Amino acid sequence: MRRTRRDWISFASAGLGATAVSLTPAGAGQSTVRPRLPREVWAASVSREGIGAARSQQAVQVVLERMEQIVPLRPDIVCTPETFAFSSVKGKLEKVAETAGAGPISRPFAEFARKHKCYVICCTYTKDGGRCYNSAIVFDRSGGVLGEYRKMHPTNDEMDDGVVPGPVDPPVFKTDFGTIGIQICFDINWPDGWRKLRRAGAELVFWPSAYGGGTMLNALAVENKFPIVSSTHKGTTKVCDITGEEIASAGWVRPWLCVPLNLERAVVHAWPFCEHNAAIQAKYGDKIRIRILTENEWMIFESLSPEVSIAQVLKEFDIPTLDQYTAKSDAAQSARRP
Repeated sequence: MRRTRRDWISFASAGLGATAVSLTPAGAGQSTVRPRLPREVWAASVSREGIGAARSQQAVQVVLERMEQIVPLRPDIVCTPETFAFSSVKGKLEKVAETAGAGPISRPFAEFARKHKCYVICCTYTKDGGRCYNSAIVFDRSGGVLGEYRKMHPTNDEMDDGVVPGPVDPPVFKTDFGTIGIQICFDINWPDGWRKLRRAGAELVFWPSAYGGGTMLNALAVENKFPIVSSTHKGTTKVCDITGEEIASAGWVRPWLCVPLNLERAVVHAWPFCEHNAAIQAKYGDKIRIRILTENEWMIFESLSPEVSIAQVLKEFDIPTLDQYTAKSDAAQSARRP
């Protein structure tokens, strides 16, 4: 029987009761693992596309099934959508909010993290000291709670339901591949939280959300020079690289994504430091990729070898990062400003 596009959307969206499709290749007992770079992180996220207004435990089951499909790619970290287990909490927030890692929503994701040796960001309502938050719980590779981000800027409707705004200084989380940060949905409208994450050393930021964010997400990635991985209820779940370019997306065709991101990179102002490029390539050859963004007058230095540290290369040739270069210029401007 020939499927219509509508049938396919319903099937591909892994509706309630669907069985996870195994992506494990034939002969999976044989090694198909390629070597990874020291700071190469495989970042994954899941879309809530097609789940609808399911009961909480049904939504949990479908999201876990989708995460299982990612397992053959050996993800380092997987992010779930904002409060994905709930379509509404009006009048019952106190009943559904849980202690991080100790409730029926978050516990299965701690177990997934432990079983598959990956970090997991589980988004749900949490409670602490009599207050309820819209939160993202970060589990480490052993399933332990690494930390919790509490949405800084809940909507008016959320606050009417009892959600309390989180601290104005968002935490960063140290992982074995780098430093990550999180913002949630409505936080996209306040650039200060993103800038604080950048200043705190975030190299990769996750954005669980109820909607897609559109070009605002691309702009925040290029402004802050870190990749952003979204995980949404509707619209596009995507990855925006530090250039602002969308490099992966998920939706009705496949409701999850998993991509490699090399964190051993630095953004450099093109002039006058491009004068070192020939000497750098002569010494390091294909161990370094230098990408030129001509219109931005930026260069992106990326290590393609475990033997090469970009920080050491920049130090060797006395090249500041773009942030260092603009900070020096800012200080000089302030000193000369009447």
